[in-house]
Amino acid sequence: MLDLAGRMTNARPRSSVLALNSGSSSLKFGLYGIEASNAKVLLSGEAASIGGREDKFWAKDESGKVLVSESANFENHRDAVARIGKFLADRNALQLAAVGHRVVHGGSILRQHCLIDEVVQRQLESAAAFAPLHNPPALTVIRFGQEHFPQVPQVACFDTAFHTAMPEVACTMPIPVELRSDGIRRYGFHGLSCESIMRQLGDPPPDRLIIAHLGNGVSITAVKGGQSVDTSMGLTPSGGVIMGTRCGDLDPGVLVYLMREKNFDADRLEALINYRSGLLGLSGIDSDMRGLHESSATSAAARLAIKMFCYRIRKEIAAMAAALDGIGLPGLHRRDWRT
Repeated sequence: MLDLAGRMTNARPRSSVLALNSGSSSLKFGLYGIEASNAKVLLSGEAASIGGREDKFWAKDESGKVLVSESANFENHRDAVARIGKFLADRNALQLAAVGHRVVHGGSILRQHCLIDEVVQRQLESAAAFAPLHNPPALTVIRFGQEHFPQVPQVACFDTAFHTAMPEVACTMPIPVELRSDGIRRYGFHGLSCESIMRQLGDPPPDRLIIAHLGNGVSITAVKGGQSVDTSMGLTPSGGVIMGTRCGDLDPGVLVYLMREKNFDADRLEALINYRSGLLGLSGIDSDMRGLHESSATSAAARLAIKMFCYRIRKEIAAMAAALDGIGLPGLHRRDWRT
């Protein structure tokens, strides 16, 4: 097996995969036992609210029994992954065959899941500008994995990979070609979530499917014959529908106005787009739908935020239905679901 320093011992052979899902303020993990072509959850958990005032760490076993639930003090993702590593080492659970890392954006070059080497790591660093909330924390976790499990393959799994084959009409942005050549296009995100859904649906996949990924980050994806044909997020995970703290699609004239009239620079614009808008900006109360529902009885702003969120989701689903040339229940004739 491997101890926390990545040294080989004489215990039973490596038979598990560690999956690490780096969010902007969280780090989720899952340890999976490999059985033929199937994977079985052995341990899972999360370091939540990293860098916040109420950091937490929890973990549970394969039956759902909570093993750890504690307050913590994670200044950054390195602190969080170190706590996860200690938890796994304490439970003698580091017989690793591989470590898989969720990476939100691979840029214009890295479009498929791949092993991480020095070249790939440099490309990930270059792509950080496309996903500044997500890629830097993911790189921190990757470096930790390389340091502590040096003999274990590290694999980058990209949220953009599922959308690689989107048609030109869906992924091309209406800007001059010299800018598009720099990699400015619609990439799409939440691809790992989409891949998981498609796997659970089995073969053959539904001919026409709309996937709604609803969380603090939100995306709507149109899937035809198992392939992504359009999706709401664009160059970055900030585009699309209203999210927890992200504005989603916004008239670009708003940004020009803020730059000219309010002296916003790139940092202030980024903070507005990613941290101060969406449900939080609309309500002034909360970015979480649960908190908004609790406040909706007394807050008109909370009620408006909920209504706008649902309205934008409905509009985007309708748009994806158009991208799919219609959707309907299995067995219905084409004319039935278009009337």
